Amino acid sequence: MKNILITGVSSGLGFALAEAYLEQGDAVYAIGKTIPKKLENNPHFFFFPYDLSDTFMIKSTIKEFVEHRPFEIAILNAGVLGEIDTLSQIETSHIKDVMDINVWANKELIDLLTQNTIVQQVVGISSGAAVNGSKGWGAYSLSKSALNMLLKVYAKELPETHFTSLAPGIIKTPMVKYVIEEVDETRFPSAKTLKESYIQSPKEAAQNLLKIFPKLLEHESGSFLDVRTIKN
Repeated sequence: MKNILITGVSSGLGFALAEAYLEQGDAVYAIGKTIPKKLENNPHFFFFPYDLSDTFMIKSTIKEFVEHRPFEIAILNAGVLGEIDTLSQIETSHIKDVMDINVWANKELIDLLTQNTIVQQVVGISSGAAVNGSKGWGAYSLSKSALNMLLKVYAKELPETHFTSLAPGIIKTPMVKYVIEEVDETRFPSAKTLKESYIQSPKEAAQNLLKIFPKLLEHESGSFLDVRTIKN
């Protein structure tokens, strides 16, 4: 039985990953706002309720949950989309809020893990938005590009742990649903591109990722990779 740490398990990819690992007999340690009801009675599912936007309390609050417990992999999945709008129309305070969850919460978690336990592999769930720079995705793109660099730097500073920023492809999540249903594709052409792309179910994506995660170790630590270019 392996110990797996996953953030953002209430729905979408995080939930699907937690369920997939539990189905193969692993122990899942999850951090999120609300416990997924379907998993709460599983004896190998351990949940810590926490709002990761409270970055300044992460180390002190979550320490007991993770310390002295080695993890084979930590999947930093929790994230927010933020507003889809031109950067000039987005308040800097809003971008800071997106950065808190998508970047700084992950920094605090990595520091907590590496100072209090052993973690073999860290995977940060990133996005093609980190490199595409599409109109309207400013807050999200900035946060994911910063996440990529955060893990690249940690790869140099913490050689005992393998780090990867991974774009998982397009997945049917509340985030994608919002873009498809609410974003004006005439103003933001990337929304139209997303709608016309292949969209995976969370379960399909999770099953694929469970096969891909071990393959990431063959790549240089600190790499940014996209599942669509990794051979199964």
